[in-house]
Amino acid sequence: MVDAVVDEIDGRMIRVGDQWLADFASCNYLGFDLEPEIIAAIPPALEAWGTHPSWSRMLGSPALYEQIEERLTELLGCEDSLLLPTITHIHASVLPALAGNGTIFLDARAHKTMYDGCQVARGHGATVKRFRFEDAAHLEQLMSEEHGEPTLVCMDGVNSMTGNAPDLAAFARVARAGGALLYVDDAHGFGVIGERRPDETSPYGMRGNSIVRHLGESYDDIVLVGGFSKSYSSLLAFIACPTAIKNLLKVAAAPYLYSGPSPVASLASTLAGFDVNERKGDHLRADLHRMTARVLTALAGLGAATPNHSGLPIIEVPLVDHEQIGAVGSFLFERGIYVTLAAYPLVPKEEVGFRVQVTAANTDEQITQLITVLGDLADRFPLQPASTDLHAGFERAA
Repeated sequence: MVDAVVDEIDGRMIRVGDQWLADFASCNYLGFDLEPEIIAAIPPALEAWGTHPSWSRMLGSPALYEQIEERLTELLGCEDSLLLPTITHIHASVLPALAGNGTIFLDARAHKTMYDGCQVARGHGATVKRFRFEDAAHLEQLMSEEHGEPTLVCMDGVNSMTGNAPDLAAFARVARAGGALLYVDDAHGFGVIGERRPDETSPYGMRGNSIVRHLGESYDDIVLVGGFSKSYSSLLAFIACPTAIKNLLKVAAAPYLYSGPSPVASLASTLAGFDVNERKGDHLRADLHRMTARVLTALAGLGAATPNHSGLPIIEVPLVDHEQIGAVGSFLFERGIYVTLAAYPLVPKEEVGFRVQVTAANTDEQITQLITVLGDLADRFPLQPASTDLHAGFERAA
C-alpha cells in the first residue's frame, strides 16, 4: 500500500495488479467522484472553455470561478471567499501575506502543509511559536507572554488523524482576546459536517458547510481554509475571509498572480457538486454516518482503541508493536482491504497503525467485509486496547 498503482476501479473497489480491494483510503467522502450527474456536467464545460484556460486568475478569471465563489460564500455563510488551486498553495502564500513580521501561534499537530506555510512566513520575517495540541490554555499562556503584536493562530479543523474537531469556541475566544486572527484548515470537515438544526438527519449536521457553522461560531476574526478535493472530488481550494483580506490576497498571494488555474473539469464538477449537495447531500451524510458508526461499534466490540470520539469518517487504529505495520498492511491487502498506513517515522511509534476512511460510495457489503477482516486482524496482531490514553500519546508527540 505504498506507491501502489491502481489499474482499475469499479465503484469503491480498486484493482492493484491482480488484486481487487475494497477502498477505505479514499477521501472522496460524499462519493462525488462517481456521481453520474457530476460527471455529465464536465463535457459541456469543456466544449465551452477548453480543458484549461492557462491565464493566472489575475490576468483572466473564467466566469466559472466567480460562480463558484458566489455559491460557496452563500453555503458557508461568510462575508467573501477566494478560490486557488490547492490548500498547499493557500498555506504557502496566504500565511506569509497575513503574518508579515508578526507572530504565528501554530498548533503542534497542525497538518504538514500548514507547518510548511509557517516556515515560509518565518523566512519572510514572522516568528512562529507552537502550542500543544487541543490545549487552548497553553495557547493563552503563550499569547500572554508575547511582547510583540500577535498576528495569527493556525490550527486544523477536523483532524486528519484523529477524526475529531477542536473546541473551536475556546480557541476563537483566546485568539480574539489576544488580538489575533484565527486561521483554520478544515480540509476534512468541509462537505461532511455542517450547521446543526432540529431537523438534521445525522449528528454531522446539515449542508456540509464546515466547522464554523457546525460549532455555531461566527466568522468574526476567523479565516477558514478548505478544499474541494475531498468531499467534492475536484482540484480546487478556498479561503473564506472578509472582502478586505480577499482584496489584499489578489495582490499578495503568488498563486493568484502567477499560477495557472484549476482544470475546467474541476470547476465544472464543483459547480455540479453544489447542486447535488443541495439536493441529496444530507442523505449521503446520514448514510456516511451510519456506515462509520458500524465500524466504530465493531472496534469497540473488539476492545480496540481509536482516537476517534466524534463519529466522523476518519478512523485511526493504532498497533501495540509499531514494527508490525508492514505485516499488518500485507494482511489487510491479501484479504481485500485497502487502507492508509501510518508508519514510523511519519507518525510517532505509539501512533503507528492504519487509517480507515469511510465514504458514501462504500457499500454495506464492503463495511461487513471490513469488520470481518478487522476481527481476523485483531486475533493475529495486537491492537492498542480501548483503555489506552491516546490523547496523552498525542500530547507527548506534540
